[in-house]
Amino acid sequence: MDNDGLLTEDQELAAVKAATLIESLPWIKRYSGKVVVVKFGGNAMVNDDLKRAFAEDMVYLRYAGLHPVVVHGGGPQISAALEQQGIASEFRGGYRVTTTEAITVVRDVLAGEVNREIVDLLDEHGAGLGVGVSGDGGSLFSGHKRGVVIDGEEFDLGHVGDITEVDPTEVLAAIEANRIPVVSSIAIDESDPEQALNVNADAAAAALAIALRASKLMMLTDVPGLYRNWPDRDSVIDLISVDELRELLPSLESGMIPKMTACLDAVVAGVGGATIIDGRIPHSILLEVFTLRGAGTEVIPNERRAPGHLAAADERNEA
Repeated sequence: MDNDGLLTEDQELAAVKAATLIESLPWIKRYSGKVVVVKFGGNAMVNDDLKRAFAEDMVYLRYAGLHPVVVHGGGPQISAALEQQGIASEFRGGYRVTTTEAITVVRDVLAGEVNREIVDLLDEHGAGLGVGVSGDGGSLFSGHKRGVVIDGEEFDLGHVGDITEVDPTEVLAAIEANRIPVVSSIAIDESDPEQALNVNADAAAAALAIALRASKLMMLTDVPGLYRNWPDRDSVIDLISVDELRELLPSLESGMIPKMTACLDAVVAGVGGATIIDGRIPHSILLEVFTLRGAGTEVIPNERRAPGHLAAADERNEA
C-alpha cells in the first residue's frame, strides 16, 4: 500500500486472485467428496495445450476434494489409425461402421493410445494419480449390437452397440484409492463376451455417471453451449430443465442430439446436473465447477425450475 493508502498494482492483482479463490469456496463445499464424471472430447483431445489444461483441471478437482472420473472417445485417433492400416472409415447415421477388422484397431487406440496419453498427462502431477480402465475390462460396460435406420432402410453397423449394463466396481476401487479413473468407451458384447463393441462416448459417460450416482456430468464440446436458435450466438442457453430439453430436442442440430440425449438420460436417472461445456476454452472445467459464470449449458431436474425454487438467473448462485 502506498503513502496515499491505495493498493499497489501487485496488491490489486493479489486481491483479484484472492477474490477468485473465495468465489470457489461455496462450490468446493458443495462438491467436496462427490463424484463428477467428465466426458473428454472435441478439440481438447487433439490440441496439446488444451490437453494439458484438461489434465490440470482434473488434478485440481482431485486435490480440491472431488472425485473426477474421465470418460473418453477417440474419433480422430481412430480414423488416423484405420487409415494407416488401409481400412476405410465409413459412417452411417452418425455412427462409424465397425467391422471385425476395425474393432481391433478401435480397441487398441482407445484402451491403449488415447487412454495411456491421458493417464500420463495426469501422472505428470504425481505418480499414480491416473489409472486406465478399459470399458470392456472387468465387464465395466456390457451392451448389445445396434443398427441404424436411414430413409426407412435398416443398416448393419458391425461391432457398434448400446450399453445395457454397467458394473462400476473397478472405477469405485480407483476412487476409493484416491486415483482418477480414465475410462475408454468400449463395451463387451453381451451375446458374445469375446467380442468388443464400439459405443458412443457421450452415452458411456452418462451411463457411468448414473451407475456412480454422480453429482455432476460434464461433456466437453467445440461449441459455447446449446443454442435455442442455431447459429445465433445470443441464443445460447445457460440452464434448461428436463421438460424444456425434451421439447427442444427434435429441433436440434444432429451433432448435438446424442450429447443432449445423454445429458437428459443422466439427469432423469438422478445425476444432479449435466453440462455441455466449451472445451476450446482453457480450464473450462474449473470455470464450470467453481465460478458463477459457468462455461456452457446445464441440464437441471424439473423441480429446480418449480415455483418457489430459485429463478434461472439465480441458479448458479445457489451453494
